Amino acid sequence: MLAYGSNACPSKITWLRTQLGMTGPVVAARVQCTGLAAVWAAGLRQRDGQRPATLTALPGVTEDHFVWFATPEQLAVLDICEGRGNRYDLAMLDKADIRLDGVLLSGVHAYVGASPIRFPLLVNGFPVRIADVDQADAAALVGEPAPGHGLACTVLPPERIFS
Repeated sequence: MLAYGSNACPSKITWLRTQLGMTGPVVAARVQCTGLAAVWAAGLRQRDGQRPATLTALPGVTEDHFVWFATPEQLAVLDICEGRGNRYDLAMLDKADIRLDGVLLSGVHAYVGASPIRFPLLVNGFPVRIADVDQADAAALVGEPAPGHGLACTVLPPERIFS
């Protein structure tokens, strides 16, 4: 699973363990992603008023993220946290250029926006990368939701974890 935004943060893993009972080791590797980016979502989180990250297609952009080799049990916890089927969908990225030490990976899954509140926020018509605006300033951004995430992907039905 491609981990970006808070899912790539060690404190989120601790939170998942204490709040949602996630177990097992978290195995992750840094990857280089080309043509997609972590951007700020259109809506704010209810629990803390912060703006979460979401994924979008962004040609010409290269970012480093992580691939989390999550177990089915860990993905079940992430499904709860991410509001799978409501806020985010779990999808297989069909044409993503994601590389681990230069080797192209296939079959990488990611949580992608499932509703306008988790589609990219467009400010002056463009998504705002989390690499460009920090969390403290992101909540104050004003714009509109993109019509979708723009990613070539296959959304997995909620009862399926892997395709």
